[in-house]
Amino acid sequence: MQNFKLFVELTRLNRPIGYMLLFWPCLWGLTISYDFNYDLEIYYFYSFLFLMGSILMRSAGCIVNDIVDRNFDKKVERTKNRPIASGKVSVRLGIIYSAVLCGLAFLVLINFNIFTISMALLSMPLAFTYPLMKRFTYWPQLFLGITFNYGLVLAWISINNSISVVPIFFYVGAIFWTLGYDTIYGYQDIKDDEIIGVKSTSIKFKNNPKKFIFACYSLTILSYLLIGIIMKFNYFYYLGAVLMIAHLFFYQLKNFDSKNINLCLKIFKSNNFFGLIVFLSIYLGKLNI
Repeated sequence: MQNFKLFVELTRLNRPIGYMLLFWPCLWGLTISYDFNYDLEIYYFYSFLFLMGSILMRSAGCIVNDIVDRNFDKKVERTKNRPIASGKVSVRLGIIYSAVLCGLAFLVLINFNIFTISMALLSMPLAFTYPLMKRFTYWPQLFLGITFNYGLVLAWISINNSISVVPIFFYVGAIFWTLGYDTIYGYQDIKDDEIIGVKSTSIKFKNNPKKFIFACYSLTILSYLLIGIIMKFNYFYYLGAVLMIAHLFFYQLKNFDSKNINLCLKIFKSNNFFGLIVFLSIYLGKLNI
């Protein structure tokens, strides 16, 4: 039982916000590309596969991150008790766990078409080098956004077996969404990060973070509106845009305080609700009314 608890802690399975932020873009891409006039069995099956893939890859990514950052984690108050940093789980066992999870994720992946499989495999180097970025650049959140939202493109390809401007525009908007919310998240550790020399957008824009986050979220909204115009969605989609604006700007940005650690975490977690808003907006926006 103790080993199971350590595994759950290591993979953050007890914190679903992590894999949900990975899953929402997948569901957006799947929903925007699927023709709901046909049998929904494939849609439900693919949704399940993307959820499983998100959970497995998020879990594997957490382990890799903890292995790479174990010496940093020991010096950060929030992370010093993580299983690998604290020595409760060995690096060797962590590597084994990660390899098994990746193997299971590959079994999920092979259910899709060849184009989807190929594009997913091409993203793996970026996914597993992301933890290194904070050593070299103030933009690790950008690389996280590129990695975390890649499932949106994969979902589109899984249905259409091709690529177009629609998922690309949406993908870019989602990247800026991640860039915004993970900058907020980074303020939990900013004092320790500055001491140990870790870089982030939270540090780079610490003198005026709201202006930077505002710019990121504005580009997210712009992307969302462009998608609606291209896809000719109905008014429900634009009602969703109003809710998105209200959440990002009048809840997150208005209440954001970089010195309030608990509030930063609360705002970060609220992006799960944002993901739901976008999903429902796409689904309802496609209805023929």
